[in-house]
Amino acid sequence: MPVDLKVPAVGESITEVFIGTWLKKPGEAVAKDEPVVEVETDKATLEVPAPVAGVLREVLKDEGDSAQVGDVIARIEEGAAGAVRAQAPAATPAASESAPAAAPEPRGESAASGEAIVMPAAQRLLEEHGLTAEAVPASGPGGRLLKEDVQRFIAERERRAAERERVPEAAPGAGAGGERFEEAVPMSPLRRRIAERLVEAQHTAALLTTFNEVDMSAVMELRKAYRDDFEKRYGVRLGFMSFFVKAAIDALKLFPQLNAEIRGTDIIYKDYYDIGVAVSAKKGLVVPVVKGAERLSFAELEKTIGDFGRRASENKLAPEELQGGTFTISNGGVFGSMMSTPIVNPPQSGVLGMHAIQERPVARNGQVVIRPMMYLALTYDHRIVDGREAVTFLKRIKEAIETPARMLLEV
Repeated sequence: MPVDLKVPAVGESITEVFIGTWLKKPGEAVAKDEPVVEVETDKATLEVPAPVAGVLREVLKDEGDSAQVGDVIARIEEGAAGAVRAQAPAATPAASESAPAAAPEPRGESAASGEAIVMPAAQRLLEEHGLTAEAVPASGPGGRLLKEDVQRFIAERERRAAERERVPEAAPGAGAGGERFEEAVPMSPLRRRIAERLVEAQHTAALLTTFNEVDMSAVMELRKAYRDDFEKRYGVRLGFMSFFVKAAIDALKLFPQLNAEIRGTDIIYKDYYDIGVAVSAKKGLVVPVVKGAERLSFAELEKTIGDFGRRASENKLAPEELQGGTFTISNGGVFGSMMSTPIVNPPQSGVLGMHAIQERPVARNGQVVIRPMMYLALTYDHRIVDGREAVTFLKRIKEAIETPARMLLEV
């Protein structure tokens, strides 16, 4: 019996998704709760699991198509054996009376004729386009040739033909600097949303950035001294991000404007600290939020941030994990950035940018010494945060990082 595969609810206020990659092809077996397809929202890419075990019978939406929450995008034949039978050619009455049906041979060939098992819909397409079954790779159970296999083969053939027509023959002796071409690639839903948010921030907020630099010696020495014990006890490495989250919360408590937002003509102050941490995903930068970060220890912060990073790379972040946030930290240093001006994530009022650590000569007690230095950047909404507050906020973070014991003593 066919079971509908529907677009699930993927988060508050999200009503439309785009079909991403089909992880299963028609004719392939699926287990219950096994991912069948990826769907993209304006916040993340999510996997849709199979509601039952069986065989993917029909795909109703192609990659790139839009769909509403609740739409049927595929059908699964419940029970693998039943699904295979549903796709197999019907036996003639005489054959069924004289002998039991033979099981499909490997690679979709019958024992008697050696011919591929071609499904009726696939056969019609083959005849329409003058193709033979041997020319088309089969992906169905037992090597059956499905309609979708023929459609993919035809689409690929047409694409290659179009490319051959588009690229002119090179004239004898012609160099590599001949014809030039452009390619239009649709933006992914996530990239479109990122673009919208960045433009919104520039249009709605009065953004200004202030800079400072921090000596990372104390934090690096602390990590070196306790790295092994920390990892042995908590099962996670002690990184830099937990120090900066702690330092940011310390500074936000002193300067609550940077943890606030504007709603109409009101300033909304918050007594909680949900810190967004920008992480790189396959399809762009996403900002999962560490909820109630002020209540978490260093180990809990490292575990949470590490888990965000792993699941972001696998497109497994839930939409609710990307919503909210009162302040954001972005670490461009992991990509080698020396200095940048991060953009505020509306409706937040501030974002802290971390950068690469480099050894540089600095003056200490009248002498030039080499220290591991990092540039920090704070972009803030000047409508509610004054320059004096922003500069002092960043200076407080610098002091906390250079003397990390202050974060433990809260002084």
